[in-house]
Amino acid sequence: MTTTPHGTARAAADPAEVAHFDSLAHRFWDPQGEFMPLHRLNPVRAEFVRSRAALAGARVVDVGCGGGLMAEALVRAGATVVAADLAPAMIEVAQLHALENELSIDYRIASSSDLLATDAAGFDVVTSMEMLEHVPDPDRTLAELGQLLRPGGSLFVSTINRTARAFALAIVGAEYVARMLPRGTHEFERLIRPSELARWARAAGLELRELAGLEFNPLNRQASLSRDTAVNYIAWLTRPGAAS
Repeated sequence: MTTTPHGTARAAADPAEVAHFDSLAHRFWDPQGEFMPLHRLNPVRAEFVRSRAALAGARVVDVGCGGGLMAEALVRAGATVVAADLAPAMIEVAQLHALENELSIDYRIASSSDLLATDAAGFDVVTSMEMLEHVPDPDRTLAELGQLLRPGGSLFVSTINRTARAFALAIVGAEYVARMLPRGTHEFERLIRPSELARWARAAGLELRELAGLEFNPLNRQASLSRDTAVNYIAWLTRPGAAS
């Protein structure tokens, strides 16, 4: 594990958000627990990435990796994976789970800005799932994620739309009524509209290639892609230029 200096790692993060997820780390890999929706959504997200980017032999980084759901899926698809998060307990849980499953993943306690200091333009694919709505400056973070890409590389981000329906379903419903996510996981004012994401992408020199909705049915606990981006959605962006 590569650990960046404590002050540097925290500079791009909200300490309250890091502490919140750190406190939940020991329950991350319980597929029936509070992170159950992420376990159901992850195969859909991973397939979205696999169908749009060549992963076999690719160098990939998962930023905001949490306990390692996406990182493990990327490795199983044949990628060489760096996975970074600012919650030390999450990284520890991810490392232990990878070890138990004999998976080789380079886990780091690091932010996107930390990675830029060591790996600028060093990755074929960058993924960041459910992270942008938790950082103080999502526009800056998106630009940094783009700068981690080699020319022609692909960036995949998933987040939550700032709509009344998202507030009702993703916050009130999921966190307080059904208790499918830990309370306090999301703050409405930090949610991101697709138009905002598109504007930040243009400013960062990225091309927004595709948006798709991510739906989770609480009755049958099944996840799927859809055309409806009013709640959860995933985006595919690319860095212009010929792939090396």
